[in-house]
Amino acid sequence: MTNTISYIKEWQQALQNEINYLKKYGSNKFLVTNGRLLSTEGSYTYYFDTSGPLQIPVGSTIKFEWGSMKQNGRVLSSEGRGVMVDLEKSFGDLIPEAYLCHDPWELLEQLIERLDDIKKNKQKRLRVKKLMDPSIPAKHPVEKIKSNVHELVLRSKYNPITFVWGPPGTGKTYTLARVAANKYFQDKRVLVLSHSNQAVDVLISEVTSFLKKKSRFREGEVLRYGGNTGGLLSNHEAITTSQLLQLHSPMLAEEKDMLTEERRKLKQDLARSFSKRDTNYLLELETKMARVLDKIRQKEIEFIKDAYVVGATLAKAASDSAIFEKEFDVVILDEASMAYVPQAAFAASLGKRVIICGDFKQLPPIASSRDHLVSTWLKEDIFHRSGVVEWVNNGRIHPHLFLLKEQRRMHPDISAFTNKYIYHSLVGDHESVRSSRNSIVEKAPFQGRASVLIDTSYTGGHCIQERTSHSRMNPWQVLLSFQLIHESYQAGLKSIGYVTPYRAQAQLMNLLLEDIYEKERVSADLIAATVHRFQGSERDVMIFDTVDSEPQIRAGMLLTGKDSERLINVAITRTKGKFIHVSNRSFIRNHVYSGKTLRQLGEHQELRQQLVGTVDIGRWIRNQHPRLQWMHGRKLERVFKDIEMARSSIVISLPSQTVLTEEWRERLRNRAQQVNLTIISDDEWPELLVNERVDEGLSFPFIIIDQRFLWLGLPLEGLKGVRPPYIAVRLDSEKVSEYLLGQFLIKE
Repeated sequence: MTNTISYIKEWQQALQNEINYLKKYGSNKFLVTNGRLLSTEGSYTYYFDTSGPLQIPVGSTIKFEWGSMKQNGRVLSSEGRGVMVDLEKSFGDLIPEAYLCHDPWELLEQLIERLDDIKKNKQKRLRVKKLMDPSIPAKHPVEKIKSNVHELVLRSKYNPITFVWGPPGTGKTYTLARVAANKYFQDKRVLVLSHSNQAVDVLISEVTSFLKKKSRFREGEVLRYGGNTGGLLSNHEAITTSQLLQLHSPMLAEEKDMLTEERRKLKQDLARSFSKRDTNYLLELETKMARVLDKIRQKEIEFIKDAYVVGATLAKAASDSAIFEKEFDVVILDEASMAYVPQAAFAASLGKRVIICGDFKQLPPIASSRDHLVSTWLKEDIFHRSGVVEWVNNGRIHPHLFLLKEQRRMHPDISAFTNKYIYHSLVGDHESVRSSRNSIVEKAPFQGRASVLIDTSYTGGHCIQERTSHSRMNPWQVLLSFQLIHESYQAGLKSIGYVTPYRAQAQLMNLLLEDIYEKERVSADLIAATVHRFQGSERDVMIFDTVDSEPQIRAGMLLTGKDSERLINVAITRTKGKFIHVSNRSFIRNHVYSGKTLRQLGEHQELRQQLVGTVDIGRWIRNQHPRLQWMHGRKLERVFKDIEMARSSIVISLPSQTVLTEEWRERLRNRAQQVNLTIISDDEWPELLVNERVDEGLSFPFIIIDQRFLWLGLPLEGLKGVRPPYIAVRLDSEKVSEYLLGQFLIKE
C-alpha cells in the first residue's frame, strides 16, 4: 500500500500546485457594474449588475478587484443579470465598475479532501492500486462472449478494472448504456460519472430510453443528480432531481419557483433604482431561499437512496457527500481521457467494479501550471499513466483494455486516414456507413467527394498574430472557409462545423458570421470554434482550417507539438459526410516533419487525389454572397469605384518594395485630397500625399474603405510569392474591418 500512498501524496501536491497557479495567474475575470452596499452586518454584502448570467456556483470563493485594490470574497447568489457577493472589507456605498475573478480551484480543493478519505480507507486504497496497476491476466470467461455488450458485462463482472477504448463513432454510448441497464436488471447500484454535464446527460438519457423500450423503467430508480442538466433530459419524465421534486413535493418546488421569480423581479427593480426597503427585502428573500434549498437538499438525499442508476459530474461527486459517502457496485467513468488521473482514482474508489471509458487518441485533460507534477498527473490521462497505452504503442492490446473497433459515423473516405494513421488499423468501418452518408457526399461543394483538401499555397502571406494573445489568424483562409460554409448552406446542408486550432481564428470567423450570416445561423446548426470546444460533438460537414502560412517562420505548436495528433484526430472525426481541409500545403511541407500527423494528412489526401488548388477556385465557387465577392485581381473597376465613393477614410497596406502603377497612384492621390488616406508601409510614399503613415511592413496588401469595405489581395503589386490566378475578395463588414484595423494599431 506504500506505493498507493505515495501516488496520492503526489496527486495532492499536483492539485495544490495547480491551485496556487490559478490563484496567482487565474484568468476568468467578470466585469460587474453599479455595485451597491446592501449590508454591513458581520461582513459587507454588495449587489452588482452583470451583462449576463455569471457561471459561478453559489458559495464560490472569488477575488474582487477594484482599481489597484484586491480582496477575497464569496458569491451569495448569482442569477440573471445580477450577483450578490460577501466581502471582508467595505469599499464604500457605491462601486461603479469592478472585476470578479474566479477560477474553479474549490473543485480541486474538494478533490484533495477526497484523496485524504482514500488514504484513510484500506479498501479504497486497494481499488486505486488495481486501477494504477491492473493485474494480469484478465479473469472473465472469453468462451462465453456473445456480443460487445456481453463482453463488457462479463469483463466488469469478473475484473475489478475494465478499460474501454471508444474511438469516435464506435457506439460507446450505446454499449455503456446497455451495460448499465444490465447491471440494473441484476439489482446492482451503478454510478455514471463524467467531467462534463453533456456526457452524463447523454448516457443517462440512453439508459432511460433503453429501459423504457424494454418496459422496465421504474420512476425514481434512474436519477440524473445535479443542477446543470440540458434540454436532452426534458424528453424523459422523472429522472432529474427537479422533475422528481415536482412530482413528490410540488409545494416545495412551487415555493422555490415563487421565491426565484420574486427575487428576479426585485433585482430588476434594484437595477433601475435603489431603496433601503428593497435592499432589506432582498436579504430577507435570500434567507428564505437558503431555508427552502436546505429542505430540497434533504429530498435529494432521499432520491439518491432510492436510485439504482445515478448520473453526476466528477465535480458534483467530489463535492457532495450524498455521492462520495455512498458505495456502488459498478462505477462507469465516461470521457476518462479528459479527466485528471486523481479524478479517475476518486471514481474508482467509489465502486467494487469500475469501467473506465474514453479515447486516449483524443484531447488530454487541461491544466494551467507548467509544474512537473501537474504535467505528469493533470495533463495526461489514466490510460497513459496506468500503462495501457504503452501496450498499444508496442502493438498489443492490454488484457484489461476492451476496444470498440467498428465506426459508424464517418464516410469511409474520411475515416480511411484516422483508421490507418491514428488507430493503427485496429478500427474499421461498419458496412452501412458509406450508404448512410451518401446523401451528404452528393451535395455541393465538391459533389460526390467526402474528403477534400483546399490548398492555399502561393496565395500570399496572410498568417498574422493577434496583438494581445499572439494567437494566430489568417484573414484569407477565414474568407475562403466562410465561402465553403456558404456553399454548403446553399446546397441544403444545415449541420456545419468550422474548426481551427487557434482561438483568434475562431473569433474572427465568429465575428464574420455574426455580421453577415446571423439570419442563416437561426435555421442552421452552425458552430465555429477551436478544436477543444468541438470534442464530443459531430456535424454533417466539417471545415478544418489549419491557419499557418507565410510570413510565419515555423508551424505552430498546436499543429506540431506533443498533442498535435490528438488535436487533428478530433478535428477530422467530428465529421459525418464531408470533411474539407483548408491548408497551405507548401508551408506545411517546408515546416512540418514528415512523420507528423498534419503532414501525413495532407500527403494522404494528395495521394488519393482529394486536392483542390487555387486554380480551381472559380469552378467550385457557385454562390457569391451579396457581402462577400470573389473576382479576378486584374479587374480593377469595382475597387476603383469603391475608392471613388469613399466618404471618410481609406487605409491601404503596401508591403515593402511594392511598385504601384501610375493608375493606382493617381486614384489614391486624388482621394487623399478629400478623405483621410492612411498607408501601412515601411516605405515613405511621399507622392501619394498621405495624411498618415503607419511605419510597419505587413506581408500582404489590403484596402479598407470607410472602416467597412475590405479588399484582400489588392493591389496585386503588393503580393509576394503569389502564383496565378490572381484572386481578390471584397468583404462588406464593419465588424471585421474595424477588428483588423485595431490589429494594426490604427485609431480612427
